[in-house]
Amino acid sequence: MNALLDRLRACVGPTQLLTDGDLSAWELDWRKRWRGRALAVVRPGSTAEVVAVVRACAEHGASLVPQGGNTGLVGGGVPDASGTQVLLSLQRLNRIRALDRANLTLTAEAGCILQAVQQAAADAGLLFPLSLAAEGSCTIGGNLATNAGGTQVLRYGNARELCLGLEVVTADGEVWDGLAGLRKDNTGYDLRDLFIGSEGTLGIITAATLELYPRPAAQLTAFAAAASLPDCVALLGLAQARLHAGLTGFEVMNRFALDLVARHFADLPRPLPQAEWTVLLELSDADGEASARERFEALLADALERGVIGDAVVAESLAQARALWHVRESIPLAQAEEGLNIKHDIALPVSAIPGFCAHTDAALARAFPGIRLVNFGHLGDGNLHYNVQAPEGAPAPDFLARHEHAVNTIVYDAVVAAGGSISAEHGVGLLKREELAGRKSPVALKLMRALKTALDPHDRLNPGRVLAGPTK
Repeated sequence: MNALLDRLRACVGPTQLLTDGDLSAWELDWRKRWRGRALAVVRPGSTAEVVAVVRACAEHGASLVPQGGNTGLVGGGVPDASGTQVLLSLQRLNRIRALDRANLTLTAEAGCILQAVQQAAADAGLLFPLSLAAEGSCTIGGNLATNAGGTQVLRYGNARELCLGLEVVTADGEVWDGLAGLRKDNTGYDLRDLFIGSEGTLGIITAATLELYPRPAAQLTAFAAAASLPDCVALLGLAQARLHAGLTGFEVMNRFALDLVARHFADLPRPLPQAEWTVLLELSDADGEASARERFEALLADALERGVIGDAVVAESLAQARALWHVRESIPLAQAEEGLNIKHDIALPVSAIPGFCAHTDAALARAFPGIRLVNFGHLGDGNLHYNVQAPEGAPAPDFLARHEHAVNTIVYDAVVAAGGSISAEHGVGLLKREELAGRKSPVALKLMRALKTALDPHDRLNPGRVLAGPTK
């Protein structure tokens, strides 16, 4: 392997090839569940250097694990324990290449932090609406590789819908330049969509052309308290009927999720009394704040009158709105403080969510008395983070090690029965690879394997992720 390391050193420079010292920033995943050992961490600074690295690894028969901000939740971006894989960090590809105001597009390299892309759009008076809790550290390349969702999918769609073009380095070290910011291009297969959501197994995203939007004239945020999930779904229907496309966020949080936030982040506000469910609504309006506030408050008043909600509060300032969002975004951090948990990132038809939760809550409570359910997420687009915390006082790592498979079986059986998906926005990675193999249709798996074989015939790009077993 010394010959490969010498070649990689020549590709990127001696300071950008790391083999010694503490490499945990790249080898340990965000959840601290998977720790690998890389042959080397290589940090190219341009697409040309990525090409050189890929070709060097191909010639020496080494596999590559692409990584962005290392904020993934399914173990898809860290090396295995063999010490033979090259960790390809894309964080130095962090330039905004272009912003086309007339075309409402921005071209960014894969290592750009999501927050930096949002800020570049804002500096031009525009909006890049992809927003998620890790936006201060996740990267655009990682967002696209996992087809990230976030809090505004209801209005703007997933990362896939916000991407008009890609630049990709293929498994054999060629560059596909598909960065043209076209909204219509019907010239054959949509190569862009092959790579988005492929988790680095088909090609390495090095840049993307992203879709921007005019900034709304007003943005209002509210918390509303509801007694049940059916009431939350009823409120969603009212909000969609009253606010139309102006409804850009609709998040739900169960009582225990907010109890965890209060326990671990006591300084954060809790603007409403405890309720079984709390909804966070966001309205983005082009007509100005006075008109938006009137419509927003009328919606909430109607919901109160109908008994759909029991209480509500509307943020009076941008600072208050940010504080409400901060409460919602602190739930994953509060879970981490509480201890390891069994995470589920599931998608269901919105109409099926109340029945699914009633059935699955009861099934889990029977099987594991005392377990605590942290249920929150993006009700507006049918995506729940339906997480299971160990019983109070039980060692969380022990509970996870002993019961994760059984918990997953109960949850995923119910998801499939309800016509849902076992992964909505986090991806498959290592965590859900075997579940995918057992639950995806044989035809779908056959097509996926055919794509992998065609685009990466030697299985060098992120091997062992997404698809179980050999792909050759």
